[in-house]
Amino acid sequence: MADLTQSMNISAAGLKVQGERLRVISENIANAGSTALTPDQEPYRRKLVTFGNVLNRSLGTSLVEVRKVGRDPSEFGLRYQPGHPAADDTGYVKVSNVSTLIEMTDMREAQRSYEANLKVLQAARGMLQRTIDLLR
Repeated sequence: MADLTQSMNISAAGLKVQGERLRVISENIANAGSTALTPDQEPYRRKLVTFGNVLNRSLGTSLVEVRKVGRDPSEFGLRYQPGHPAADDTGYVKVSNVSTLIEMTDMREAQRSYEANLKVLQAARGMLQRTIDLLR
């Protein structure tokens, strides 16, 4: 039974990090078309989630966790919009470095990972319940 509860804890950790990843992705998508307010400011910069393993001594296994939510250092896009308050001397406005296509791909991957962890959790719970039923 200890192995089943350990599997459930590992899957729960996976659910937690994928949930955080989905939150960051949704924030990125919401800010995809943003611009700065003035020429000297920067628009929204894409956020990236970094995972890591941490040893859980009570379980005797490694669990995944969110190590940090960092910023994507890639260049901002430029859009020619001379009337915009954030336009520079040449009429270009910096736009967010968020690519909706990349975010949607990341979202799909996070969703599949979340669902896989959920299925493992459900399977372990079912096996544990059947074991308890046998012991009655």
